[in-house]
Amino acid sequence: MSESVMSESLNVLGGPLLACSYSPLTGFFRTGCCESSPDDPARHLVCAKMTAEFLAFSKSRGNDLSTPRPEYRFAGLKPGDRWCLCAARWLEAYEGGAAPQVVLAATHRDALQIVTLDALRRHAVDQLDER
Repeated sequence: MSESVMSESLNVLGGPLLACSYSPLTGFFRTGCCESSPDDPARHLVCAKMTAEFLAFSKSRGNDLSTPRPEYRFAGLKPGDRWCLCAARWLEAYEGGAAPQVVLAATHRDALQIVTLDALRRHAVDQLDER
């Protein structure tokens, strides 16, 4: 993805998209930002702060995010980590009462095609929270 395309990305609040996390390095493009493309049908657009409850929920749905996968250079996530989640998975967790907190300034505006801003705001965490 070109730098010019990345610089045009907006968050759900209408401002410039901020990075979600560099450690662990997240995003479909592993740039630290929750951006997507047609090559990413899962739409990794929601910057979320992991919780034990959400990690267990995701694992119960067949997506184990906490187990290290060295073959993919993935150390596994732990509570407190920030990660670009699939918008549909976040919505599923929201509807199931297990949604993690969201960093609105680092959540891509395209997530609003799947999740309402009201739902995201209900789980918003301060954007200045440590990465």
